[in-house]
Amino acid sequence: MAGYKLKTKRGAAKRFKKTASGKIKRKKAFLRHILTKKSANTKRNLRSSALVAAVDVPSVRRMLPY
Repeated sequence: MAGYKLKTKRGAAKRFKKTASGKIKRKKAFLRHILTKKSANTKRNLRSSALVAAVDVPSVRRMLPY
């Protein structure tokens, strides 16, 4: 008898991507609104992607089984 397939958390699938080396990439927060008080340097830094912290990787991997 075959086992069952795990479901991917669709919200997590839209927010995270796996890199070629197996790390998990995410987008930075605080760039949606109230941008006038933030400096151009801050907003430029927030545009780049970041990696998920090591302590959070196991929970994100459970949400993205495939």
